[in-house]
Amino acid sequence: MNKIFSDSSQIKTVSTFSELVHTNFKGEINALCWYRNLDGDFNEIVAKLSLEKNITEVYPEDLIALQLSEKGNIARQIILNDLQLLADFGASPALNLLKCYERDDEFDFISTDVYSFHVDRSPIATDTFLCTYHGAASDIIANSQAEQKILIPEIRTKLKELFDGSEEEFEDFLKENYFDLHYQMHANAEPMNLGLGHLWRLAVDHPKQQVLPCIHRAPIENEGEYRLLLIC
Repeated sequence: MNKIFSDSSQIKTVSTFSELVHTNFKGEINALCWYRNLDGDFNEIVAKLSLEKNITEVYPEDLIALQLSEKGNIARQIILNDLQLLADFGASPALNLLKCYERDDEFDFISTDVYSFHVDRSPIATDTFLCTYHGAASDIIANSQAEQKILIPEIRTKLKELFDGSEEEFEDFLKENYFDLHYQMHANAEPMNLGLGHLWRLAVDHPKQQVLPCIHRAPIENEGEYRLLLIC
């Protein structure tokens, strides 16, 4: 087991998909990891897929159509099985081949793209599942090691300059523009990388959630390397 996982009070590791989906978040635990050392050649799959734009969704039939080596076929079966497990559970998984996400550079004092530490929000009880099979992997950070950007005085002041209305309307403005979902990590904070091959379940901000939502971010991609990511 990766030492950084076992040392974290935020993360609980499990050994089966059933444990992953049926273990409750509680206390500080808002990230569950089905820890796996996967066999198979995921690079071969990436090399044989076609990137149509910066993010291309890959469907099961696209995977099935690939001519692969034995190692490539092992990787394909792992991905197909993960997609089926999540679909049978009632989730809607997507497999993405991606070069990069769209950047938010509208303001120089706050970013709301996925490269910024953020939490996911949903009006219904749900969780975020993700697994990076190839390429750079996402990071998470303990809630105690980050601060909501809208609470940082200089950022809040600049946001207020963009808005002309009451304090109550200002709070709605922050939510409507997703500013409240983004976090600034503390100077001495230590993000944890989610690694390759592990299937993660992260807590989402929703009305029935019993724990703090998991703060996470997309990684800066490695030069010349695509990511292969399952997410839902």
